[in-house]
Amino acid sequence: MRVALFVTCVNDTLFPGTGQATVALLHRLGCDVDFPVAQTCCGQMHVNTGYLAEGRRLARHFADVFAGYDAVVVPSGSCAAMVREQYPKLVRAAPDGPEVHELSEFLLDVLGVEDVGAYFPHRVTYHPTCHSLRGLRLGDRPLRLLERVRGLELVPLPEAEECCGFGGTFAVKNPAVSAAMCADKVRNVMDTGAEVVCAADNSCLMHIGGALRRQRTGVRTMHLAEILAAVENPAEGGR
Repeated sequence: MRVALFVTCVNDTLFPGTGQATVALLHRLGCDVDFPVAQTCCGQMHVNTGYLAEGRRLARHFADVFAGYDAVVVPSGSCAAMVREQYPKLVRAAPDGPEVHELSEFLLDVLGVEDVGAYFPHRVTYHPTCHSLRGLRLGDRPLRLLERVRGLELVPLPEAEECCGFGGTFAVKNPAVSAAMCADKVRNVMDTGAEVVCAADNSCLMHIGGALRRQRTGVRTMHLAEILAAVENPAEGGR
C-alpha cells in the first residue's frame, strides 16, 4: 500500500520524533510511506480565526499534494478532523482524493492490526483529545492498541473526556481559563501514578507537558505513535 504521511505543523516544527515514529511503525507493518515535501499547514488556525480564503487555498493545495496515494496517514486527531470535516465545507467542488486517516484509525480500520509488535515497559495513561474524541470519534481505538503493547500497564485517566484547556488559540485568548483546565487535567494525571501520559495530538501534550514540567512531576508526555513504534532492544533489555 502506498501511503503518504501528513506530518502537520506542530509535529514538523516541535516534535519531529512523532513523524519519524509513524514512518518506522508503518514500515514495520509493510507500508510504503512517502513524505510529500510540498505539504504545508492544514489551515485549521486560519479557518478558526476567520481567514477562510487562506483556508480554502490550503485545502486546495492539500488536494494537489496528496493526489494519487492510496491513503494519507495523519498523526494528529486535530488536523485529521480539519481535513475531513472542514475541507468539504471550504472547497465544495474539490476533486476526490485519497482517504485521510488518523493513525489509530489506519492501523485498526485499514490494516486490521491491533498488535503492532511494540514493547514499552511503563505505566501509561491515555488522554483522549477533543478532536479525536468528539470530531473523529476514535472511541477505544487508541486504547485497544495500547492494551496490546507488551510490558505496558495501561491505567484509566479520571475525567478523561474533559478538555485539557489548550484548544489552539483558546489558550491564547483565555489564558486563565485554559490554565485552570490544564491544572485539573494534570491533577487527574498525577492521581493515576502513571509514568507517561499519551495522546493522539502533540498540541495537547505540549500544553499538559508544560504544566507537568513546571511542577517537576517527573511524568513524561509521549505521542501514541512513539509508544507504538517502541521495540525491545535485546542489548539493553528494553527501552
